[in-house]
Amino acid sequence: MNLSLNSTVPSQYKSASQKSRVITECWVAEEIYCPGCGGKMGHYANNKPVADFYCSKCIEDFELKAKKGKFGPKISAGAYGQMIKRINSPEKPNFFFMAYIEGFKQVNNFCVIPKHFFVSRIIEKRKPLKAGADRAGWVGSNILFSKIPKAGHIFYVENGQEILKADVLEKWQKTLFLKKIKNTQAKGWILDTMNCIDLLGRQEFTLTDVYKFEADLQVLHPGNNNVKPKIRQQLQFLRDKGYLDFVSAGVYRLR
Repeated sequence: MNLSLNSTVPSQYKSASQKSRVITECWVAEEIYCPGCGGKMGHYANNKPVADFYCSKCIEDFELKAKKGKFGPKISAGAYGQMIKRINSPEKPNFFFMAYIEGFKQVNNFCVIPKHFFVSRIIEKRKPLKAGADRAGWVGSNILFSKIPKAGHIFYVENGQEILKADVLEKWQKTLFLKKIKNTQAKGWILDTMNCIDLLGRQEFTLTDVYKFEADLQVLHPGNNNVKPKIRQQLQFLRDKGYLDFVSAGVYRLR
């Protein structure tokens, strides 16, 4: 994979945002493969409202969001209302995220976050633009990376290093079970449990370790008064789906 960006753009593109879009989309079209099948992806025509890229074999759409510098805990997205509408739509795309070195020198980080990790909770509502601004009253949004489980961050390039294609394809397959969960509340419990496991920071952990997040999960799910049984249910589900291994009584290991 060539990590260098071609900063040459046709003369009709004048604004910085237009140039950035052309440069980054051209790189994706040349270098990035579908994370589902590994095949080459198609590139939608400009200003497609739904997405930027697609895989005709997997029937998946992908939208690119690129920025210079590094990924932070959040990344700016579009209008809040439109963003919520899109991620709650059955036609929502998967998202590519690119971070490139200033001056379009090269790609430093590039990942895909599957659409089944996108729920309303990870979209932050920004304050309306103040009076006097060009779009006064407009309400933007941020995507909160910190609320997406690590399994949902599938890197092609991480800190300037290309990730093996086989690893990208394997990680994509690992969480496809989430696509089948249509109930928003049920999916929220699973994603929250995955985040709790991530916060433990180790491959092997105990049921008691996860119980330590009982109060946090109660805040996230105020209508549930049986959090510990719910935690056990989620761990069993993740074990059955091959996300976890059952080691011994009350002991689990991430695959």
